[in-house]
Amino acid sequence: MLASTRLQAVYLCLLSCSLWQYEASAFHFPLSLARSSSRLSAASGSSSTPSSLDPIAFGAGASTKSDLVQAITEAVSLALDSLPRHARAIDLGLVSVSSLYDGGIHPVSTTVVPAILAALQVYHDDQTKNNNQQSTNNEPYTLKNLMGSTVAGCIASVPSRQPSSSSFSKADASTAFVTRACQPIEYEGVPAVSITLCVLPDCSARVFHVSAADLPDDPDGQVSLDEWKRIVGLKGFGDDDDDDDNNSNDNKDAAPPSFLLVPHPAFATDLDDFLSSLATYFPNSPCVGGIASTVSSLSRAKLFLYAPGASTTCHADGCVGVALCGDVRLEQRTALGAKPVGGIYQIVKGQDATINAIVLDETATEALHDEEDDDDDDSLEETEENEADMTKKERLIASYAKARIPKPPLAEANFVMRTLSDDDQAFMRRVLLVGLDQGAGGIGRTASELARLAQGEGHRFTVKQVASGGMKDGSVTFPLGSVNIKAGTRMRFFVRESSFAKKEIKALWTGYKKSILDEQFQSSNGASSTIFEPAACFVIPTLDRGNKFFLGKAGYESNAVATSLPGVPCIAGFFSNGVIGQIDKSENKKVGVQGSASSYILIGSRSGRPIYSPASAASDEASEQIRLAAQKAEATRLAAEDEKRQQRMKTHTVGESEAAPRNEQGELILKRREVHAGRALTVSTVEWSVAEKTAKPSSVLEGYMWDKETEVDRFRERVPLANLVSQCRLSASDPAAVKPRDWLKPLTDAIASDGFVIIPELKRSEPTIGSIRKKYDLNKLTKIFVEAKVPVLCVNCDQILFGGSLDDVSTVRQAATTAAIDQASEDGVVVPPLLASDLLLYPYQLYKLRLAGADAVNLIVGALEKKDLIYLTKIASTLQLQCLATVTSEIQIQNLSVLTKGGIAGVIVSNRELEDFSFDMSGEQALRLLKSDALKSCLETHGSDIPVLVEGRVGMITRRDSSGTETTRAYLDELKAAGANAAIVGGGLAIEGSDTAQLLESLRATV
Repeated sequence: MLASTRLQAVYLCLLSCSLWQYEASAFHFPLSLARSSSRLSAASGSSSTPSSLDPIAFGAGASTKSDLVQAITEAVSLALDSLPRHARAIDLGLVSVSSLYDGGIHPVSTTVVPAILAALQVYHDDQTKNNNQQSTNNEPYTLKNLMGSTVAGCIASVPSRQPSSSSFSKADASTAFVTRACQPIEYEGVPAVSITLCVLPDCSARVFHVSAADLPDDPDGQVSLDEWKRIVGLKGFGDDDDDDDNNSNDNKDAAPPSFLLVPHPAFATDLDDFLSSLATYFPNSPCVGGIASTVSSLSRAKLFLYAPGASTTCHADGCVGVALCGDVRLEQRTALGAKPVGGIYQIVKGQDATINAIVLDETATEALHDEEDDDDDDSLEETEENEADMTKKERLIASYAKARIPKPPLAEANFVMRTLSDDDQAFMRRVLLVGLDQGAGGIGRTASELARLAQGEGHRFTVKQVASGGMKDGSVTFPLGSVNIKAGTRMRFFVRESSFAKKEIKALWTGYKKSILDEQFQSSNGASSTIFEPAACFVIPTLDRGNKFFLGKAGYESNAVATSLPGVPCIAGFFSNGVIGQIDKSENKKVGVQGSASSYILIGSRSGRPIYSPASAASDEASEQIRLAAQKAEATRLAAEDEKRQQRMKTHTVGESEAAPRNEQGELILKRREVHAGRALTVSTVEWSVAEKTAKPSSVLEGYMWDKETEVDRFRERVPLANLVSQCRLSASDPAAVKPRDWLKPLTDAIASDGFVIIPELKRSEPTIGSIRKKYDLNKLTKIFVEAKVPVLCVNCDQILFGGSLDDVSTVRQAATTAAIDQASEDGVVVPPLLASDLLLYPYQLYKLRLAGADAVNLIVGALEKKDLIYLTKIASTLQLQCLATVTSEIQIQNLSVLTKGGIAGVIVSNRELEDFSFDMSGEQALRLLKSDALKSCLETHGSDIPVLVEGRVGMITRRDSSGTETTRAYLDELKAAGANAAIVGGGLAIEGSDTAQLLESLRATV
């Protein structure tokens, strides 16, 4: 239904704009020309990302629908699907339409361009309708330039939907298996349409059309550059700053424009003149392309061109092209598919386009013989061993070939042909191919064509088909004007053969990879050049290099590109009547036309800007969906845990009219779990005891203790205490096992140095508020704190009210060690020791914490009787665990007097209320305890040098400073003045919307 609706909309658009091209007749140029500039700047007022960060993008689409309008609509839709969602300005469109559509119900000449424009509009309307609430960019699509032609076959690609190993086209060399970014598709000899849409940030593009009648008769280049540009339709292009003297240096460094051409087959006789003119007026400009083609020789090719202001969109002659200038770079590789046979010769007599006599170049042929492998060696020379087995006739042939006497090329070709296979002989009888050396002087580093390609040097010989032969003198003549024969030029004979063509393609891409490695090596040595990375590859083979040539392997060449360049997100092209470009990478080589070859045009950014890959984007989107789903699941789990803890808090809390029972000193009366008598209940053969009543805790702390006792009982069932004791003994004797570290020493050193220390606490949640972090990443948080060079760490490992676990201790210890190694300095590796915070009621818990990697533990004095304090501190001492005592009242501080000196390593004064585990947000509780006589007496007993710490909303509680402003610093100053040495901060480092590292640094700066 959607496709039908979309097609109807396209037809309506076509009807409404059927005469649009004639309304543009006011824009009259000597040639059909349109100009468009996609140069972006920060001053343009665009709300999008600055152009310097916009990726270069290519989207290809193809369709084989029998109806031309339907095919164009589908191809445009697929191409737009492969572009970034925010991209609305399309700088260049390339269209290839099978000539089989000509003569259908929709005339090609008047349908192609309007149908493309209509399809863009319909795609935008559908997108706006379907994503109206989600879309942030409802601007219509604008097509600035379009060019193309009818073809005998087209090439396109679809993005790979499998996860790609490349991110934004940056391949990971360590990945053993590399997934292609796209999958090419070739349609040869069938009705098909392919469309490639290009988004080229910071690039100026102009499409143009030139006919034979418009070409200036100027063989010597007497016409001025400006006049030639005007005649051809490039007036003003690329010379925006030519009149600015201040930019003279910039203009010298500016890259020359690049040209992509699609000539009409009838323009072939004038094409050499046009290419020669381009080389004259734009000597350093890359010039590539392919000649339009048709499936049948009875069809007439058509050329398409569009830009706002163009008077004609379809041409039956001439040449269409696009000039590109700015942040764009074109590179070309050409595969000839011609296998060299015989030796290397020198032309001793020739003139214009005729070769009269040749002679064997023994030096070059010997070098060739030494380089080529036995499997690929097709020269006439034979080794001495083989000469012994030759017949008399064969020896005469070989001797004749080696003789340094001039011979007619046809006679030499006849001798060479006798040494070839039957298939090669049959080809040579039909077509005589001669390769002319492009170089001057020596044979270069290698004489082998495949070796040259593998080294990235390009072809040495330009292969031409002989037009006629002299039956009397044995001369050969090429098409007039195609070559200029000079004596001394080297030449070879060639035949076309598919197996050699495959080797040539492999060697070609091997050479390309070598050139990239050379660029990377030069860049690593300080060269300023940007490593070229292609964003798309246009494959333009000639008609004779299709499925039949590669022995039934459809899409062989485009698949070779996808295999060699797996990160390239777009492959497109068409089958042509000839390819345009250089066959050698040397700068002084002439741009020409090859009648049987394949051109691979790599296009990318000159500055190295990012490349948009739809496959990577789809992979990233899938990863983002997985991440969001995991995040949602984690949030749901945390919410369930919070709800469970809140429910536990409610069951542990007495009614609002009731208060928790307290003793005469004001301390909570705490009872351990009660075991009530029950009545017997028999079910089958099993007798159960059912409790008559259920106990209810009188305070949150009491309920917390009961749950903790249940938790410890479950641990004991799995691992008895005796096993834990044995494990601790083995750990103490094992040099590789973790050992407790001195937690107090780094803290006291930091206090002596800084005066007041902020100790980060890694805590998942709070009983009264739930989770304090959306994502509790222990490794990340630990790394942040270690990089901040905190002296010690605290980790809350209680599961019941705080959502932690014993594994958190091991995780933080390992993460701290890893981060400290990464931050190693001249002082060595400094790993902060850990204080494990939990409700400790039994020695069993101390053994568990010791094995988990804790260095110190925290005892909540309000939950322990005096005898329990003595017992637990003694057990901790035997395990080499340092103990800190957390107090919330003066009575609890007084209870510490039962401990001997050295029994505790420090005192933690808390703002927490144990009855409901809420906080005193005024901070007065901690200040009162710091100033109490009980604390002074405690310090006299245990040593005035033990640190006094504060915990409970530190970093969040504010006080008025001297100016009357509420600040957290004022509270910290009061704590310091009252005698506190450090503060344990958990929630104060987990404020939503704030960076943890910045919060820590801010707190440390205030003290």
